[in-house]
Amino acid sequence: MTQIRVGMQLHPQATTVDEMRAAWRRADELGADSIWTWDHFYPLYGDPDAPHFEGWTLLSVLAADTSRAKLGMLVSGNTYRNPELLADMARTLDHVSGGRMYLGVGAGWFERDYDEYGYEFGTAASRLRQLGEDLPRMKARIAKLNPQPIGDLPILIGGGGEKVTLKLVAQYADAWNTFGPPENFAKKNAILDEWCAKVGRDPAEIERTVAVGEGDVEDIGRYVDAGATHVIVMVGNPYPMASLERLIAQRDALS
Repeated sequence: MTQIRVGMQLHPQATTVDEMRAAWRRADELGADSIWTWDHFYPLYGDPDAPHFEGWTLLSVLAADTSRAKLGMLVSGNTYRNPELLADMARTLDHVSGGRMYLGVGAGWFERDYDEYGYEFGTAASRLRQLGEDLPRMKARIAKLNPQPIGDLPILIGGGGEKVTLKLVAQYADAWNTFGPPENFAKKNAILDEWCAKVGRDPAEIERTVAVGEGDVEDIGRYVDAGATHVIVMVGNPYPMASLERLIAQRDALS
């Protein structure tokens, strides 16, 4: 049986930097396999004008504050940054963290981010086309950087689009993330396997991660049966650790 891994995504909204730092330090101490934040500029739920912090800046502090868990953005909005720059940022934080970084990326979707920060929103199709053009640029830049990453710096693609996104995962990704429930994950996972067959990719090369809510952390064997190898609970401030502790207990029992 594949060893299941577990993690936590900390939402940088309605919070303070001190509260986030305390939370990710605690998650690292508890034994989380991964710790993440998100790449948005405004809250995604609750008060739309609540305090909010920029994700990649937070990741730099997260990388320095922790020592065990792998780290990443779940996921970066592709068109917010030049792809070569994004690759270099991830490589640099891979060194800061001692080789623990993921490069998480997706096509982007939250229109307020684009409108208020002056990015062109375009359409879902145009954003996916851009992602398809930028992924090879990221990989090429990583290969050129000096020094090279310390760790394997896996590229993680987030999304569940069956015609384009999952094809891009099969072509370029080392890891993939989408959401529950288990039935949804199993369906998308099977389609990803089909894309791997079509493009000549070994499906076992792609880590399968799933993001779940606090109310969906019991019996993670449901997600293992659906094909997941990594379960990540999504939490907001005050960053309760009980859901992560439950995931860790199940991980250890399944090992």
